[in-house]
Amino acid sequence: MEGTISDDSGEIFSRPDSEITVELVPHPATSSAGLQIQVEARRTGVVLNIEYRVTGLIAALRLPKPTARVRADGLWRTTCFEAFAGCGQGYAEYNLSPSGAWAAYGFDGYREGMCPLEQPAPMIVTRQTPETFVLTTDLILPPEVDGRIGLTAVIETLDGAISYWALAHPAEKPDFHHPDSFLLTLPESSA
Repeated sequence: MEGTISDDSGEIFSRPDSEITVELVPHPATSSAGLQIQVEARRTGVVLNIEYRVTGLIAALRLPKPTARVRADGLWRTTCFEAFAGCGQGYAEYNLSPSGAWAAYGFDGYREGMCPLEQPAPMIVTRQTPETFVLTTDLILPPEVDGRIGLTAVIETLDGAISYWALAHPAEKPDFHHPDSFLLTLPESSA
């Protein structure tokens, strides 16, 4: 696996093989709860393969119970993994629940013009040990995707505390939609 590269602007990008592993950080206003989150991402054409790996005391996490692969709104209210893909002035948002539920939305601009993004239900696969929780999926990106990616997570613990994780937190309050949080540039790979 190739390492992370960062230029002077703070932009994170991958080597030409379009595969990268990055660390998410909790928003300064929220606690890490002793957790760490790594994300491995690879883009091939319009498919974005993502593996989220949470390490720490997994028994303390509130993980939604398994359900059918259904589209559902409001998944971000509890433990949920998210990805954002830039599309010119707009972007796509994907919400992935450990339960198997999912959502995908298209936006025309910053929090504007939200509508459901039509696509097949992604297969969400999870694995768990006492110290590790892994969620893997393949997402279908819109054809107009420009390579800018934001990777995020909402983590709820059993005591009800919620932490917000991202590549960067450019705003005072957690805001995964902020354009400056789409730090990962993942160009298309042919294989």
